[in-house]
Amino acid sequence: MKCPVCNHPDSKVVDSRPTADGGVIRRRRECEHCGKRFTTYETVESLPLIVVKKDRTRESFDRNKLLKSVIRACDKRQVTLDQMDTLVSEIESALQNSLQNEVNSTVIGEMVMDKLKALDEVAYVRFASVYRQFKDIGAFMEELNKLLDEKKR
Repeated sequence: MKCPVCNHPDSKVVDSRPTADGGVIRRRRECEHCGKRFTTYETVESLPLIVVKKDRTRESFDRNKLLKSVIRACDKRQVTLDQMDTLVSEIESALQNSLQNEVNSTVIGEMVMDKLKALDEVAYVRFASVYRQFKDIGAFMEELNKLLDEKKR
């Protein structure tokens, strides 16, 4: 890190600690040339994530919107808010780690369904019925039969 006083290119970290919210790291540095101390703040750079919807419109990824849909699917089930929040955090983290600027809503929907299937089968069926927009009871039964077949294996 370049010294703000003498512009020397090298400095050493004297102290490092996270801020109260944990999202930023505060570092005290000392210039190796002039000895002047200064503070820097380090944050994780997150790329804006754009969701491409089925109708080809684009909107920013909204974690709260995803969490609300998971909460709705898990309504009156034995799933805690912490479990739902963890599920959404895992999906958000996977999307951020993919390093893609845009992601199709279908990819997000499939990720939610995979995680819900492992967490609570009823919540999975609820989410799938809305997400896949079943046209009739036959399509709904087909999805239930797939779930039963997987459970038998």
